[in-house]
Amino acid sequence: SEKWGAKVIAHGYCSIPSLLLRAQRRLHLNPTQLAVLLQIIDHWWDAGRKPYPSKKELSSRLGIGERQVQRYLTELEQEGLLTRHERYGEFGGRLSNTYDLQGLVDKLAAIEPDYKEARETARKKKQEAGAPGWRPKKKPKPESVTPD
Repeated sequence: SEKWGAKVIAHGYCSIPSLLLRAQRRLHLNPTQLAVLLQIIDHWWDAGRKPYPSKKELSSRLGIGERQVQRYLTELEQEGLLTRHERYGEFGGRLSNTYDLQGLVDKLAAIEPDYKEARETARKKKQEAGAPGWRPKKKPKPESVTPD
């Protein structure tokens, strides 16, 4: 709440890995596809419970048609970022799909080493150039030795 303010946080928040935002282009996500994914992630409250926002809700939040949402979901599924699973009610009625985001999680984990390496390379270049903002890693303080 220190960053966003109590009134804003009172409406909830979700955790988004920075790597998802940094790797948008590498994951072949156009801005609207990313927005659809972020809206689904906003419904992913527990690791063991897949999100299930309706296409109508996604459409309303994004200001695009339900058919467009459907197309973006198909594209995300073709990219291997999500898997849709049909959901049915107690008496067989169709409910909104659940969305399994394990594909996205796996892809982010697979590309993470590249981003880590790039970050370390950039840090070394800054260090070598003596660039402002470069901070050396803190060295552990030597243990104090007391004479006997």
